[in-house]
Amino acid sequence: MIRTSKKLARTLIAAGAVALVPVISNAEPAKTDVLALSASATTEVARDLLQLRFSTTREGKEAAAVQNELKQALDAALAEARKIAKPGQVDLQAGNLSVYPRYGQVKPGTSGSPQITGWQGSVELLVQGRDMEAISKLSGRIQSLAIANVSYGLSREAREKAENEVVSQAIASYKAKASVYAQQFGYAGYRIGEVSVNADQPTPVMMAAAPRFKAMAASADEALPVESGKATVTVNVSGNVVMTR
Repeated sequence: MIRTSKKLARTLIAAGAVALVPVISNAEPAKTDVLALSASATTEVARDLLQLRFSTTREGKEAAAVQNELKQALDAALAEARKIAKPGQVDLQAGNLSVYPRYGQVKPGTSGSPQITGWQGSVELLVQGRDMEAISKLSGRIQSLAIANVSYGLSREAREKAENEVVSQAIASYKAKASVYAQQFGYAGYRIGEVSVNADQPTPVMMAAAPRFKAMAASADEALPVESGKATVTVNVSGNVVMTR
């Protein structure tokens, strides 16, 4: 009985091996007529978004006094900024108001923890929007905070408009490459396979404020010069095409 089982097992294994042969022999050959491609198109668009970051620091012996001074400075700046605030055109965002201790040094040869000798803190205000002229003039009217940095960017509306205008160029370039390469490889034409379309996100440009604007504005009539420049919008098309005879 045992011998019969071993013989049957050997027979089944052999039969299984034979059954696999037609499956392997009928496997679909690797495709050699698929071509990977990529193309892109670029345009330049004037940046239409201005962001100013105002900030200030205070220090003193008491934490409450430092906090109160920072709050007063922020409130004064907000009161001026709210006069021109308008959704999408001039948006305001109060940053963190933080107060932290300042420690003295421990004398050599003594033990114990450093003692608090005072307090210092900072606060900031972000002003951004598409009304660059209004924001620029505001920079000269805020006296309680100083300009920490300036950045220019591209609004979502301007970016999407630029992408819609340039995407047709990227797709046309992709198709032109597919046609040329297919002919050079000896094929009559091609058909589109998998394809993806995406756009690069323009990077905001950060600029340090000019020295006279890093300190509190000396004159309420002095506005920050606006130099927004241009942003580059790029649309990329990538994927593969199947070359046809």
